[in-house]
Amino acid sequence: MSGLDILEILIFLGLVLLLVKPLGGYIARVYQGQPTRLGRALGPVESRLYRVMGTSPDQEMGWKTYALAFLVVNLIGLLTVYALLRLQRLLPLNPQARGGVPPDLAFNTAVSFTTNTNWQSYSGESTLGYLAQMLGLTVQNFLSAASGMAVLVAFARALARHTSRTIGNFWVDLTRGVLYVLLPLSLAVAVVLVSQGAVQSFGSYRTATLVQSTVNAQGEQVAQQTIPAGPAASQVAIKQLGTNGGGFFGANSSHPFENPTPVSNMVELVSILLIAAALTYTFGRMVGDTRQGWAILIAMTALFVAVLSLNVWADTRPNPSLTPIGVTQAASPNQSGGNMEGKEVRFGAASSAAWAAATTAASNGSVSGMHDSLMPLAGMGAMLLMGLGEVVFGGVGSGLYGMLAFVIVAVFVAGLMVGRTPEYLGKKVESYEMKMASLVALIPPMAVLIGTAVAVAFLGPRDAVLNPGAHGFSEILYAFTSASNNNGSAFAGLGANTPFYNTALGIAMLVGRYWLAIPVLAIAGSLAAKKKAPSSAGTLPTHGPLFVGWLMAVVVIVGALSFFPVLALGPIVEQLMLH
Repeated sequence: MSGLDILEILIFLGLVLLLVKPLGGYIARVYQGQPTRLGRALGPVESRLYRVMGTSPDQEMGWKTYALAFLVVNLIGLLTVYALLRLQRLLPLNPQARGGVPPDLAFNTAVSFTTNTNWQSYSGESTLGYLAQMLGLTVQNFLSAASGMAVLVAFARALARHTSRTIGNFWVDLTRGVLYVLLPLSLAVAVVLVSQGAVQSFGSYRTATLVQSTVNAQGEQVAQQTIPAGPAASQVAIKQLGTNGGGFFGANSSHPFENPTPVSNMVELVSILLIAAALTYTFGRMVGDTRQGWAILIAMTALFVAVLSLNVWADTRPNPSLTPIGVTQAASPNQSGGNMEGKEVRFGAASSAAWAAATTAASNGSVSGMHDSLMPLAGMGAMLLMGLGEVVFGGVGSGLYGMLAFVIVAVFVAGLMVGRTPEYLGKKVESYEMKMASLVALIPPMAVLIGTAVAVAFLGPRDAVLNPGAHGFSEILYAFTSASNNNGSAFAGLGANTPFYNTALGIAMLVGRYWLAIPVLAIAGSLAAKKKAPSSAGTLPTHGPLFVGWLMAVVVIVGALSFFPVLALGPIVEQLMLH
């Protein structure tokens, strides 16, 4: 790994952390209804939207009504995307005349984009028309991200209030998240991407004559190549900012039309973590104690840097399987060195490994290199970040409310150890909150392990594995870890476009999204109704280094105990087999 690789990673982390406070403060003002610079231009639009929806910021909801509105929006989105995909052949803006998507794939894709997972069992340029990409997938990129942010701010309000039966208005939170946060940021990022060469057009695909003809897998002579186009830059912007990750093209952000230059690569990489990191400061502002947000950010960052270091170290080392056959893996003017299998030469091994860590930490799922080609320990790092529950940054909103569930577990266990009633921000944590938090911590691992066990138990799902042995097991494990934790990245060696995987992974996505969001809202409703207890000498400080370390330990212990046995069967065995 060169000095430039290290500098790139430091710039990436520095930019993310530098923007936490200004962006997080702005988002807090948006959700608290305070004046912002965009208010003059967007205020009238916001008011009109409320009139259309028949609501206003003064009409607040209890947690059950809030949860119902959340589910209704997501159900409408799921049905809309499913209909668009099935009826695609009848729709306009389909210059390549793409046909309707098969039922199982349409179900999987609709669930995927509605749940902010964005798992793709297809290549966009060969399956979808422009209208399906824009009206179906891109719209859900905005709504799924804004829905996760809404659940988070409802939780923050619940902690800030006392003896209250309401936690806000979902329609207002959804509108403000899209209008004031996601749209302006996406517009800015899209403009940068277009300036760097990312495509944004409604033109038909182009045909180019090859400089030198070649032969395809069927032995046929090939003299021409089809060049895809489409409104890609606008979808790429929100896919990164909203931790969605679904690519306009099958190769995702390794495709030069999505990610053309080192500048676009850095902008997209920063965008993956930007909002998820900034929301920690937003949370601190909304609960009236920014130290709480900083403490959670430190815990997230420390866990992320540990896995990032493992990924980069593992993937910038030579692959010992290639050394005996004389493959040059040292850094040179022509390559960055290390494990270059499945990597874009433009970016190199270190940058791709850093991207793999960021995208799996942030529930994003986009890729700039093929995760299936990561060295075993780097692949394990990616699975570990997802397996921890996507709480190390995680999805926008969903990552932080998942981490707050771990905070509740941490304060509850700490309270038991010292013989004192657990409290968080002046609210007593009792059995109801602990039961709901346990659901958040335990349901994703259950979905992963049950799904993986079913897949390896039957011949049909096993036949979809293109690589035998430990790596083949890792491909199945990765798929269910990604789906159950709403990440969306994949080990591409698994042929997942089958009725079994499309259905099973779709169910895992639904479980991973809604069986977590609803318990979180239930906790919010319970905490909002409680009185605030004043701090005393026996109150556990939840903003100091001791609690940060304890929180990290709880997250790692839960993740390690749940996943270590299956990781031992997959990437750990594969790593040992290399030597």
